[in-house]
Amino acid sequence: MTATISRPTLSNWETSDIPDLTGKTALITGANSGLGYSTAKALAEKNAHVIVACRSLEKATQSIKRLRASNSEGIFSPLELDLSDLNNVVEVQPKIFDDFENLDLLINNAGIMHPPKTLSAQGYEIQFAVNHLAHMLLTLKLLPIIEKKEESRIVTVTSGAQFFGKVGWKNLRAEKYYNKWESYSNSKLANVMFALELNENLKHKNILSLAAHPGIAKTNLFTAQKPKPSPIETFSMELFSPIFQSAEMGALPQLFAATSPEARGGDHYGPKFNFRGYPKLSPTSPFANNKKERKNLWEKSLEILNNFL
Repeated sequence: MTATISRPTLSNWETSDIPDLTGKTALITGANSGLGYSTAKALAEKNAHVIVACRSLEKATQSIKRLRASNSEGIFSPLELDLSDLNNVVEVQPKIFDDFENLDLLINNAGIMHPPKTLSAQGYEIQFAVNHLAHMLLTLKLLPIIEKKEESRIVTVTSGAQFFGKVGWKNLRAEKYYNKWESYSNSKLANVMFALELNENLKHKNILSLAAHPGIAKTNLFTAQKPKPSPIETFSMELFSPIFQSAEMGALPQLFAATSPEARGGDHYGPKFNFRGYPKLSPTSPFANNKKERKNLWEKSLEILNNFL
């Protein structure tokens, strides 16, 4: 077992507790809505230069326009990043290296949830491809610029769905069958396993890798589902809506992981009451604590990504 739940954290930690980030640069994937937007807003308010990475340049530009409406002094840069195509991730690297001297924070936030069976540009199940593979590739491609600063941080956003995920990774192209719930859970399990294994690999470089989950937050992950949720799914969301928290609250665990002096590499943060609440150290899936399984996922992922590295 990891030691991520043995240390207390600040009670009722809020964005006002984020230290001054003047001179720091942060890249956030999926920064145009939900958790990503709230994270971009909070970091910019603490004077970080925020790279707003979105699927299209139009989405990034629109997001920055909204962000500047409440923070005219904020420093933002748009970045087009289509995580459904690993070639696009490769193309982004030189742009970032040309435009920025260093990268203090990388927040692997973007994600998709419960789509109909869809394959990525490289033929992998889309949730596993976007949520895990593309973020792993992005992280590895950006390590040279991340390691320029000591104690830079990489935060990978997972979900409580990790506890329903399975290891094995033998159906990555959905060639045997497709279950949208299972695929999503597997991708979120992969997220936290990647974050923990990455931290082990980077200890000698003094880079921190952490994971965070938002609990159940009201974001466009639910409303963006296509086709629309079934009547049963819609009823369930309405039934449990009172326990959902805002995107702003849901973003606190990843903000804590990204900025708090108390956060340590290998930590996993989530809401105090699991579904909602202020940040606290949270347990991870037993599979994520299995070093052999983490190494297995890492090696299988590298086999896929090898041609893009």
